[in-house]
Amino acid sequence: MTPLIILRYPDPRLHTIAKPVAAVDARLRKLAAAMLETMYEAAGIGLAATQVDVHERLIVIDVSENRDQPLVLINPEIVWASAETRVGDEGCLSVPGIYDGVERSTSVKVHALDLDGKRQAHAAEGMLAVCIQHEMDHLIGKVFVEYLSPLKRNRIKTKMVKQKKDEERESER
Repeated sequence: MTPLIILRYPDPRLHTIAKPVAAVDARLRKLAAAMLETMYEAAGIGLAATQVDVHERLIVIDVSENRDQPLVLINPEIVWASAETRVGDEGCLSVPGIYDGVERSTSVKVHALDLDGKRQAHAAEGMLAVCIQHEMDHLIGKVFVEYLSPLKRNRIKTKMVKQKKDEERESER
């Protein structure tokens, strides 16, 4: 399977709000598998369908050390988030090479469908809780840099645009 192309900030498609998945079918399972492959190849721990220009409520995550515990969440919904928060450095496959502090709840409970269309409940804390919140932001068209100051966000945007131009020039050679 060929890895999918990950949209890069400031691509306006990253701000598209994802629609609920209508049916858990072969097409969706194939998309989830391709997203996992893409995420693993890019050395990421999470990927939202929005990031690969599919605007449906689907995220894939694997925060395990051995990269062997994939989690697929279809139509995820955070039903509870702890009042306790923590600021931690986050990065994003759509904003490569950029890391900055974002405040997130330290634990969450999420309901979602699995690849068989069965409703699941997951309690998450630590890195998994942060990853779920980060990926779910993508589903509402929000990229983590939007939590940063306008000055930082503009610097990152300028850097990403320059990086893309440099890559395009390089590929023309």
